[in-house]
Amino acid sequence: MSLVELIAQADERGLAASGLACLDRCVPVLGGDDDLLRPLWESLAGGGDWGGALADARSALGPAKAPPGEAAVLARRMLDAVPAAHSGARVREWADACSVAALQVHRLLDAATAAAARPVTARREGRTDGMSPLVAAELRRQIRILELLADRGAGPAGGLRQALDVSTEGRRVLRAVVSRRARGRG
Repeated sequence: MSLVELIAQADERGLAASGLACLDRCVPVLGGDDDLLRPLWESLAGGGDWGGALADARSALGPAKAPPGEAAVLARRMLDAVPAAHSGARVREWADACSVAALQVHRLLDAATAAAARPVTARREGRTDGMSPLVAAELRRQIRILELLADRGAGPAGGLRQALDVSTEGRRVLRAVVSRRARGRG
């Protein structure tokens, strides 16, 4: 099933977790630490204060702290667009936009991008020929997370915990890419 189809079939909780996971994997581009979005994950798991956790994350990554570059602009837009509640109609729109933005961030940071000029929208629909390694890995993570969250056998907490684990792995990969690029410029 394509990523577009999985997003179309996801429930609100799955959409909120999918969007949050995309943002979480892109936190290194914004210079944020690994635990920055942990309170939002906890809110999704236990019904905590989503709005307060969101305000704290936005404050920690204030506009003055934003690093330069198109990838950082895309990641910042994901953070700025997080809905005030993790339910409702805006969640689907946000999750879908986060999916596209996260793939674009990975495409921008991938050293093999020149060989993979196909737009990320085609990737989301299943056309993956010639895809660069970093974008391919991000696409697999997005699909895996939505599959985990749709799996009713894992239970609500199990699927969310597994989705966080997949996202954490992706964040580590992107942090390494960002670090390598910074060393190359420095």
